[in-house]
Amino acid sequence: PRLLSQFFFADERVTRVVAEINGLDAELDPQQYLVLLNQLHLSQAHLLAILEQIMEECIPTQRHSRDYLVKFPEELLVDNLGNHMLFAAECLLAGAFLEVEEADGAQLRPQARNLLCSLELVRTVLREQSLSQPGSYPEPIRAVLIQFDRLFAEFELRWGPGLGCWGAGGCARARGASWCPWLSSYVSSLVAVKSPEEIYRQQEIIVLFCETVERALHLGYLTQEMIDGYEPLLMFTIPRLAIISGLLIYPEGPLSLEQSPEQMSRVFSPFYNLLKKIRDLLRVLSEEELCLLERSLCTAE
Repeated sequence: PRLLSQFFFADERVTRVVAEINGLDAELDPQQYLVLLNQLHLSQAHLLAILEQIMEECIPTQRHSRDYLVKFPEELLVDNLGNHMLFAAECLLAGAFLEVEEADGAQLRPQARNLLCSLELVRTVLREQSLSQPGSYPEPIRAVLIQFDRLFAEFELRWGPGLGCWGAGGCARARGASWCPWLSSYVSSLVAVKSPEEIYRQQEIIVLFCETVERALHLGYLTQEMIDGYEPLLMFTIPRLAIISGLLIYPEGPLSLEQSPEQMSRVFSPFYNLLKKIRDLLRVLSEEELCLLERSLCTAE
């Protein structure tokens, strides 16, 4: 049950799979090569997950701030971001990212080298500790973990937005497969990063939803019991009511159509023309008709 013991066996598995990959001729047995790469991807993700638990247990108050993650797309954050980052560092040093400008590469390669060297040091000291005293974390280990966490965060902040895993590549053999040799290529423009303006616009949408819920409770469209009980219907009801609130009740808010589509949050900007049609239709409703409409939108129909 000890995390250091779990780390030892997870690290052993990574090392074993890497050795098998290095001893295999991919051209003679491409199917087995792909199988091993998938095994390595899974074993690396498992090792990183245990390392994350160790850092939370060992240096919980000394972790580097991750506030910058708010600018990354949500789909990137849930898909083994740490594994992608280390893969990027490995391939960057191997020169596998042809899309990277030379000036950017010159700045990023030292960061990638420091990160990978720090990771190897972490693996070494944790393995040694797991064999001697697997239940404790002396100060030298804490220092190594703090350094790795800082270097990882700095590289993630600089590099994270452009990661993508597509197609096939040869990063495994480019550097002897020391850490991240799984098949991929880099797509620098795969995902859009949230700008400070977009983050602010999305915060405005959160405020609109909160005001919508408060108004719906006041008018009796919703009950506090529904909210406290996480009624699934609310996943449809609140956005529906929020569109009406944003167009009629708070017309100067995040759904203001006096601004251009480019000035709106990208959550709603693709529907700019549709929102205009909805607003024009809402404006001709009487107060009673609007109430009937809102109550209808609160049903499952």
